[in-house]
Amino acid sequence: MDSSPQARTSDAEPGPDHRYLLDNAQAEAGERFVALAELFDDGTRGHFDRLGVGPGWRCWEVGAGGPNIPEALAAAVGPTGYVLATDIDPAWLNPDGAYEVRRHDIAADPPPGTFDLVHARLVLVHVPDRARALATMVAALRPGGWLLVEDADTELQPLVCLDETGPAQQRANRLRRAFRELMTRRGADLRYGRTLPTTLREAGLVDVAAAGSFPIGGAVCNRLELATIRQIRTELITARLADDAEIDAHIAAVGAGELDLTLAPLISAWGRRPHQGDIAVG
Repeated sequence: MDSSPQARTSDAEPGPDHRYLLDNAQAEAGERFVALAELFDDGTRGHFDRLGVGPGWRCWEVGAGGPNIPEALAAAVGPTGYVLATDIDPAWLNPDGAYEVRRHDIAADPPPGTFDLVHARLVLVHVPDRARALATMVAALRPGGWLLVEDADTELQPLVCLDETGPAQQRANRLRRAFRELMTRRGADLRYGRTLPTTLREAGLVDVAAAGSFPIGGAVCNRLELATIRQIRTELITARLADDAEIDAHIAAVGAGELDLTLAPLISAWGRRPHQGDIAVG
């Protein structure tokens, strides 16, 4: 997952803190990438198939995070195609894989070429300058090329436990609200997922459509929750949004399998850069 640049601050008045909350440099990031891949990769690959990704395509994976999606794209495009995987911190990518790896800040750097497919998953929701980042991706599309953006909408479904049957579930939801508060303070847009179809049309894309994914329960949701809470633990305590005892009790409940955890809906939206003379649909 791509991370946003730090905001510039002055000595007189500190600016907003736009550091990426789920920093790739932390060990838990790798655990999160594995869990997110298990939850969402099948759906993402299905979108690639729907859009016709195949031999010879040029693809750009933005804010790649882990290697799974770049590897899937490389397999789809074959030796005649090309896959570029970028991230502001590409430490989890394989520099010797069948795809090229570059360090790239989607909110600040120009497009690294032109592509038949540009894809970003769980990236733009965290980038304060989302409009600029999206414009960079649209500018990288060849005529006829597809943009696929997948992002969460944590206000559409804000709970981690849908059924608050007891104190453990209530505590889990309190911690989820605290997590959302940290994200907001870092410049995340918790409503971004629902805006994607309109945003893609306003960017000039055609044939725009969207779908949603909403996983509920299971060991993988537990692993993701544990990695996330451990990753943001210090931030929660520093911000006085939770204390050690509350976090420890939640980790114990998740580890014991006492909770049926869920995630915010993942909204996937896609659109095509028109050829000259195309008639817009969607």
